[in-house]
Amino acid sequence: MENRLTAEQMEARIVRYGELVPCRTAFIDAHTPGSDQKENFTIIGGGVSEAADQYVHIEETPGFNIGAAGQPPKCRNSLHSHRTAEVFFVLSGRWRFFWGNEGRDGAVVLEKGDVINIPTGIFRGFENIGTDYAMIMAILGGDDAGGGVVWAPQVLEEARAHGLILGENGVLYDSKKGAQLPDTVGPMPLLDAAQMALFPKVSAAEFVPRFVARYWDMMALADGQPAPVIGAEGLLRDRPGFELDLLRETSLSSGYTTDRHEVLMVLQGHWTLSWEGGSVVLAAGDTCAVPPGLNRHLAPSMSGEASLFRVRNTDDPAGPTLDFPTAGRSRP
Repeated sequence: MENRLTAEQMEARIVRYGELVPCRTAFIDAHTPGSDQKENFTIIGGGVSEAADQYVHIEETPGFNIGAAGQPPKCRNSLHSHRTAEVFFVLSGRWRFFWGNEGRDGAVVLEKGDVINIPTGIFRGFENIGTDYAMIMAILGGDDAGGGVVWAPQVLEEARAHGLILGENGVLYDSKKGAQLPDTVGPMPLLDAAQMALFPKVSAAEFVPRFVARYWDMMALADGQPAPVIGAEGLLRDRPGFELDLLRETSLSSGYTTDRHEVLMVLQGHWTLSWEGGSVVLAAGDTCAVPPGLNRHLAPSMSGEASLFRVRNTDDPAGPTLDFPTAGRSRP
């Protein structure tokens, strides 16, 4: 456990919003019209990218991964499923999240600060429905989040028509760049009708109350103490291997320490993180990985609205969404 850290060492644990390095070929739908302008960012851990050239900002994983997606208006992310948690909060813009085998079982619109904990084992996608380039931040369960992605069969078929093939080894092969499947590697098998029938149908009435938290509700609960958003006692009750809290300008009044890994993700305002050895200022969109055992003090740097999300690892294993009605069913 770390007890002292220099300012330079802490700076190496910060990924600044303005220094994020995008990957535009991270996934199978990178050439599919309507999805071909999206940018993906791997901030902490390897994430779920299928591209070998994805830039990873911080390789160390604390039991979960942190990433982001940036998209221009009308750009969408194609239908896929996860075996571990996929949690988003909106950093900027207006987003529509949709789910179901064809993406038509339900949808919800989220705006800045809203959180969605998409349950494992259902197909989901999202699109920017605003008027400007926008960003969502992601928290993915487990150290190896890449091992839990399943694409809807229509996504793989459409991608092949535009020159991209996903190998059964999880690697993308781009025929537009002259790449071909190796002789020893077959294409990723498509899920058949029987396998697709195992994925549950979830209505908006079931989904929204259990898996969506609105920013201003969280801000109200964070007055005087951090608001638990995801956790055994959170607004969204789940135990995906990490906990998520929202902090605002009135949430903390003294220093603290924890034996957990802690990742700070600023949503609004500027925050000063200080400890014995230095201090740094974090701005909106910045991500900071604070090591266990470091006594720290966290406070807004300026007057006005300030908020950030705090993620900590837990002893719970990464896996299916807690008490999701169909989580125990055998799905691909």
